[in-house]
Amino acid sequence: MGAIFIIGVALLLLFGGVALAYVTGAAAVVAFFTLGIGDYLAVVPQRMFSQMDVFAIMAMPLFIWAGELMNRGGITRALIELSLLIAGRVRGGLGHANVLTSVFFSGISGSAAADIAALTNTFVKQMEQRGYDPLYAGALTAAASVIGPIIPPSIIFILYGAILSTDVAALFAAGMIPGLMIAGALMAMNAWIAHREGHPGGTAADIPQWRPTLRKALPALVLPAVILGGIVFGVMTPIEAGAVAVAASALVGLWYRELTLAEFVESVHRTALLTGMIFMLLAAGCLVTYLVALSQVGDHVAEFVKSFGLTGIWYLLLLMLVFLVLGMLVDTMISLILVAPLLVPVAIEQGVHPVALGMMVCLNLTLGLITPPMGGAIMMVASITGQGYWALCKRIMPFVLVEIAILVLIVLFPELSLAVPRWMGML
Repeated sequence: MGAIFIIGVALLLLFGGVALAYVTGAAAVVAFFTLGIGDYLAVVPQRMFSQMDVFAIMAMPLFIWAGELMNRGGITRALIELSLLIAGRVRGGLGHANVLTSVFFSGISGSAAADIAALTNTFVKQMEQRGYDPLYAGALTAAASVIGPIIPPSIIFILYGAILSTDVAALFAAGMIPGLMIAGALMAMNAWIAHREGHPGGTAADIPQWRPTLRKALPALVLPAVILGGIVFGVMTPIEAGAVAVAASALVGLWYRELTLAEFVESVHRTALLTGMIFMLLAAGCLVTYLVALSQVGDHVAEFVKSFGLTGIWYLLLLMLVFLVLGMLVDTMISLILVAPLLVPVAIEQGVHPVALGMMVCLNLTLGLITPPMGGAIMMVASITGQGYWALCKRIMPFVLVEIAILVLIVLFPELSLAVPRWMGML
């Protein structure tokens, strides 16, 4: 009865339009009292600060700020025009450009949140003006944001490497092929839906001229190479890479003559708002993490998985299913901090390569951003565009299915993840 009451409170608040951070925090507080451990709430503030005091998280506001500067300084527009030049003429071309821009942008932002913040307003409005269903545009933007944490730099890889003692540089390299596979799968699904629903192709007036487009996009394309190369080859830490991304984005914006002082100040303001929103979600997630630790849910999940007595690929598939279900119900950080350390070592003991396994787990956890009822990326798109959360959930499901298919391929063929790290001599 207690669990039903807690879930009921959460659903009531969620359907009432309450922000996710408040829903999560309120449900967790109700759970503390329902379970008779309300006295432990006295140490919650200290727990929140200590669990969020992770050095790597400092990179997140910097990458968000870089995304804001890119959007206001003309860099995002240059990437969009390059994407339109590449794929804009075909049917559904603006959808393809949406995905391609996420690929280019992911080499700078490092997070799905920054990707959504920078691209949602631009692409959803443009796609709607050209005859696309606005819900479809929002769903595709949310689905493409998954590419951000997979193509390096990636905050989730940094956290995973710190928690499970895995080489972060190798994880970065392992994300390249899976990230491109996700982009290809999303573009294939977009092409199929465009044919079925009659989405428009780009007219000659929509396609930019190739020479000025390439000249303008070149500085924007250099940024990912500098940032990624600096991290992978040990020249920069992720924090330093974030700072370089901010400085470079500002300089390129000034070179484009589109970044004004007012836009710079507004980028700082917007970054503060988005960072505050994300940290509120992290704080609420810390509260749930504390509750899960006290109630030993992680141990119960581990015992449940181990009770099946599976080995090899079957244990790996069950592990992916567990993380997929957890991603639908709880915050990504909870699964990463509490459940992954309990279940991942068992797979490594059975011979799964740690880097390949890290790639699988991080992709799986990232899919939680687009799987209801706790899809954080969907909620961000809904809040930015004003669209209905559940309507977006319905529209995004085809893209969720193709991304799950890519996850299965990576599980069945781990060399897809290991090819680049091996080629770079990291393994």
